[in-house]
Parts: sequence; structure tokens; C-alpha cells
Amino acid sequence: MKLAKMKKEDLELLSHKDITYYILEEEGKMNTADLFKRVVTLLELPNKTYEEKIGDYYTLLTTDKRFILLEDGSWDLRSRHTSDKIVKVTEEDEDEEEEEIKEDSILPDESEEDNYDSGDADDDDDYDDTNEDLKDLVVVDEDELEES
Repeated sequence: MKLAKMKKEDLELLSHKDITYYILEEEGKMNTADLFKRVVTLLELPNKTYEEKIGDYYTLLTTDKRFILLEDGSWDLRSRHTSDKIVKVTEEDEDEEEEEIKEDSILPDESEEDNYDSGDADDDDDYDDTNEDLKDLVVVDEDELEES
């Protein structure tokens, strides 16, 4: 669908997202400012609209799954970009992962354990011992409850 050939009344029925989609489809990737200027021009909106709504327009583009923001800061249709990366797991990779896990699971030296103790006696106040909270509880049998 050619936007240039569309009547203004038909363009006004489209959302900004749909107009952007058609612009990108016809012209290719563009940055946010140029895209929104093109939308404002097509709809014959005042320049004040551009200045006031450019932030909302950017948010609109980021939330629509049809568009993708490229590394150079320009927008394009997501359908034109696919992930070419295929990850192949080989036996060497699995062996390396197992070695890394084994190395990580080694216990630290006693000297390293000493580094964890801050030595502050005030830290004991922050310690919450759940067993201490339960020491005053008494277990009552159901028969004892009925008698009372």
C-alpha cells in the first residue's frame, strides 16, 4: 500500500504504528525523529505535535513487536531481521562445563573463611533464631483440650 497515494481521510483512520509500518516497508530503516516527522507530515499535523509527542511515539515503537531498534539507532521491521546464530553443543563444550563446575565446588581455604567474619558483636542482634521463638510453646493433647 503506497502511503503517498492514500487520501488524508484514509491515513487518519490508521494508527501511528500502522503508518510507521508502511513507511518502513516502503522506505527501509529510519531513525525515530525522521519516522515521526514523516508521520506528522503525512497527517498534516502542526510542528508543535512533533515536539510534544516524540517521546510517546518512541515508547509506542518500543512496545510494538513489529519493529526492532537496530544498533545504529534506526528502526526497521522485525520480519527483516532474524537470528542467524545456531548454538552447537559439542562434547568438548560439555567437558569444559563439567570442569568449571568442579572448580567452583571446591571449598575455600580456612584463611578465606576468616575473611567472612566481620568481628562486630553488634551483628548478633540481627540474627533471627527460629528455635528460640519456639522454646516457650507447649504441645497439648486433644484430650487435654476437651477437659479444660
